Amino acid sequence: MKELVPTPPPIIRNQFESVRELFSKYVVPSYGRFELALSHGAGSRLFDVHGKRYLDLGGGIAVCALGHAHPAITEALVEQSRKLVHVSNLYYQEPQGRLAQALVQHLGPGKMFFSNSGGEANEGLFKVARKFGHDEGRFEIITTVNSFHGRTLAGISATGQEKVKKGFEPMTPGFRHVPYNDLAAMREAVSPATVAIMIEGIQGEGGVTPATPEYLLGLRALCDEKKLLLLMDSVQCGHFRSGRFQSFQRILEGVSGAEDFLPDGVSMAKSLGGGFPMGAFWVRAPYADLLGAGTHGTTYGGSPLACAVGLKVLEVIEREKLADNARNTGEFLKQGLAQLATKHPNIIRTVRGLGFMLGVELAPNIPALTVEGKTPAALLVARLQEAGVLVIPAGTNVLRLLPALNLSRTEAQEGLHIIESVIAKLAA
Repeated sequence: MKELVPTPPPIIRNQFESVRELFSKYVVPSYGRFELALSHGAGSRLFDVHGKRYLDLGGGIAVCALGHAHPAITEALVEQSRKLVHVSNLYYQEPQGRLAQALVQHLGPGKMFFSNSGGEANEGLFKVARKFGHDEGRFEIITTVNSFHGRTLAGISATGQEKVKKGFEPMTPGFRHVPYNDLAAMREAVSPATVAIMIEGIQGEGGVTPATPEYLLGLRALCDEKKLLLLMDSVQCGHFRSGRFQSFQRILEGVSGAEDFLPDGVSMAKSLGGGFPMGAFWVRAPYADLLGAGTHGTTYGGSPLACAVGLKVLEVIEREKLADNARNTGEFLKQGLAQLATKHPNIIRTVRGLGFMLGVELAPNIPALTVEGKTPAALLVARLQEAGVLVIPAGTNVLRLLPALNLSRTEAQEGLHIIESVIAKLAA
């Protein structure tokens, strides 16, 4: 039989140009990729095809909760693959039930649905909201400016960023956006058609902006008053990244009146599988059975393999107290970056975030980061990459640090030293 597409050689033996050529010929160009081809990793270290080593402070965009090539994940993959990789959701299987139980115990009474991605998890919450309000003719979900809720048509309609919508109009009806952390604007936006409010506990793609305690408590009270669902997109800010299982739990620590705070639905993904693709959403007990048989489904979601990995990631996080590490080492990183901002205010405007979800906002009009067609954030990310540190841009002028939850204090210190050296050169 004639081979229509030649088999690519092993990537690790290729130089960068060969790898890039494969992408140019065979991969849809929907990403703006940096000039880097990676071959392997271990922990918070990554290596490119030339053998250069990098400290990974981007974590696959908040995905690699245990870093790269963690032996516990490999063990779970091998062990479960010897039993069952996939069975239809027409049947019961223990790993899915056990992972659902573990996640519910970290949140509160309710039930889980497993998907393959964060975008799918949000789609599920949209359907929960539509089902909840259907008999009353309510369907509208209010989200916030600078939010990000996925790349599906409903996800980009829910997203409060115009750049992701361009070229895909008309948008799916039923979504409106108001300013984040503005309770008055949210109250004013509620209409007879409104059924739910969706926010991120910490906006990620929008620039790493945490919700205030007053905002969260005010939204809960507003939703109770108006009989709306309060939905939280925790795809990026969840799964212990803030130093607690969910960012709202961290934000509301010690806040009077917050002891019983719970949203009505929470979407999850990214760190949930530690690099294995999976997503999920939790629905609070009064609404957990809204999606009955035949109303929602997935072929691959919640497979035995995915759930075995998810359980192992959760086990390691709890055993090694990685939530505490995210909190403590994250604060060490944040303080170090804040000192850089004080030292170089012409380069760094501010530092914000919680745990291992940190944002570094750049000062405006940095001459060395002014290149037509390139954002300042992307240009600085490229410079840091050259110096051996990987971070993630957010918008035009914010860098995100989203490292593995087991990043060590020594690695964090190394990262700060490299970042400082790059910032100092820019400031000179």
